[in-house]
Amino acid sequence: MLSFVPTVQLEKALKTLQADIVLLAQELLTMDQAGKNWLHKSVLISTIGASTRIENAALTDAEIEWVDTTLTQDGKTTAYDSKRAYILNKLSKDRERSIEEVVGCREVLNLAYLQATDFYPLTENTIRGLHKILLSYYPKASSYAGSYKSNPNLVVSVNQETGERHTVLEPTPPGPLTQTSMQDLIAWYNSEVREYPWTILVATEFVFRFLAIHPFQDGNGRIGRVLFLIALMQGDDPALKEVVNFVSIDRQIERNRPLYYSALRNVSGGRYRPNPQDYHLEPLAWFFLKMIRQALDEVSILRQRYSALIRLSEGALLVLACFKSSPEKRLTPAELVKETGLVRRSVQNALVNLVNAGFLQRLGVGPSSRYQLIF
Repeated sequence: MLSFVPTVQLEKALKTLQADIVLLAQELLTMDQAGKNWLHKSVLISTIGASTRIENAALTDAEIEWVDTTLTQDGKTTAYDSKRAYILNKLSKDRERSIEEVVGCREVLNLAYLQATDFYPLTENTIRGLHKILLSYYPKASSYAGSYKSNPNLVVSVNQETGERHTVLEPTPPGPLTQTSMQDLIAWYNSEVREYPWTILVATEFVFRFLAIHPFQDGNGRIGRVLFLIALMQGDDPALKEVVNFVSIDRQIERNRPLYYSALRNVSGGRYRPNPQDYHLEPLAWFFLKMIRQALDEVSILRQRYSALIRLSEGALLVLACFKSSPEKRLTPAELVKETGLVRRSVQNALVNLVNAGFLQRLGVGPSSRYQLIF
């Protein structure tokens, strides 16, 4: 059973959300496969970007889409090592750590989306394996990737503008308590995720207790959010399993980061508690319901964006491809004429259409104006 009994208000909100999830799942059935593939890729890029930026990485979604495209050929993922120098040269070597985080997060998320149901029943070995993949592109983590922590750690929030750091939660110390807490958590999760009627509540408790343990030296937040998605896909809810592939919950968490850390602290009072019934989990459940609601609402925006994309002219698609191949650049019409071989009038018309469709933003006015990709 859960460590808390949901209130009548929470169950009512869950029923309303579930009805909307079922409705979206039915709507997705009407999309062609190309549209669903585009939508899922958009969500994947958003989730990678949000999850890594929550942990202070620096890449934009447009840059992450370029990395994903660079590492994908003929629908297959290629090795990062063979493309590493090219990617670092393109996006600048001073962001190497961010790129390593993005590549690792991309691989773990792709694995989670493809094999979430295969990971049931969940095991500690599976979680450690996911952690090892997450950090496999960060050489300095080679000594602890996939292993439980050997030094104390903290859940910390960082103010992006001031750099000020606040301790959100003091987790378990390394050693036996971390190991037994993880064993107990996994046993509890496997017994509940397909039995309890509200998968979202099981996922909420599971991920919070994981974060309160904070079993790894680094990467707990990113793995925790991946585990939240896996839990949603492992529950006995076909509509939710389908919808999770097409919503970016992490994007909403990124937008509500202060509220996220506040909710984590309020659940626990700032420290790990051996008895999960000592946590106050319902406010965190409300937070996740709000994030899922916002993510559902964004699907219609993405679908409109896809409809606009498939209506673009060949010239507009050619101009858009220039921006996608150089996401770090702000391009002028003159540069685009040179890059595409189109006449200036065609480039200008394409730029107007791309701005109106929400794919580009215009910076400045007159002859000095430049254009930048919007993901």
